[in-house]
Amino acid sequence: MKRTCVIGGGGFIGQHTVRRLLASGRDVIVLGRRAVSPLDPGVEYCSISPGASKQLQSVLARADEVIDLAYSTWPQTSFQDPVKDIHDNLASSVRVFEYLLQSNVNRVVYVSSGGTVYGHAHRTPMGEEHATDPVSPYGITKLAIEKYGLMFHTTKGLPIVIVRPSNAYGEGQSPFRGQGFVSTAIASGLRGQSVQVYGEEGTVRDYVHAEDVATGIFAALEHGSIGEVYNIGTGIGTTNLGIVEALRPMLVSAGIRLDVMQLPARAFDVKVNVLSADKLRRASGWQPRIDLTSGLRRTVEWLLKERPAE
Repeated sequence: MKRTCVIGGGGFIGQHTVRRLLASGRDVIVLGRRAVSPLDPGVEYCSISPGASKQLQSVLARADEVIDLAYSTWPQTSFQDPVKDIHDNLASSVRVFEYLLQSNVNRVVYVSSGGTVYGHAHRTPMGEEHATDPVSPYGITKLAIEKYGLMFHTTKGLPIVIVRPSNAYGEGQSPFRGQGFVSTAIASGLRGQSVQVYGEEGTVRDYVHAEDVATGIFAALEHGSIGEVYNIGTGIGTTNLGIVEALRPMLVSAGIRLDVMQLPARAFDVKVNVLSADKLRRASGWQPRIDLTSGLRRTVEWLLKERPAE
């Protein structure tokens, strides 16, 4: 039986990924910087403080596979403090790669960001060959980590596969973090606040449900070629205003009004980000299963239950 270590497995995408791994019959170790309450039975949870190198090496040495989802900042916070974004994320990720080179792990999946590493789109949907010109510190650091992982693959044989998910949403995503328009829009309605949309219709994003992101990560783990990069997305773009209009009747039926506050477009926002996942589909047969309407309804139901109006 394979044992998979999921770094950052207690987070939003991590929880969905852990459940997919458990469904495959794997043993799972969730590794994080902070202690989390056990979320899934049968999973081993380990919290390791920064600098605890021997403990980190010990946990990684027990794994056959590693999925690295760890990241301590958000796109918005990376603008506020780019140096912190580099300090908190780049060095620790490279250190993990170095430790993995000393282990017997046979597959590493690094979860990057399809929503930020490409920058402004020259064409859509964007494939993995599209230029990578990120316009946020978050995207720059994510791309740098990718480059380090691929460098270790080329020079030292690190068995790494990189995935770039587009904009994830779904049950379990916390709102108001500068990332996650869907959850923030719903939670704004719950609080009686207006949804902020920058520009006439807002930005265009490729919204993929977290459960589909998890199956995409699993597909790359099982079928991806070492040293390759794979997008995870739907290939369909939706504006911020389009999301609001889709959510409005779902919330109205629960007695919640959804208003929009339209603000001037922001110069640093990438206007359009839509990904092609054809490469992953050819490699594994993966494709998204949850359409946007169904996914939004599930997210609304979860937030209505878990996050009542404040």
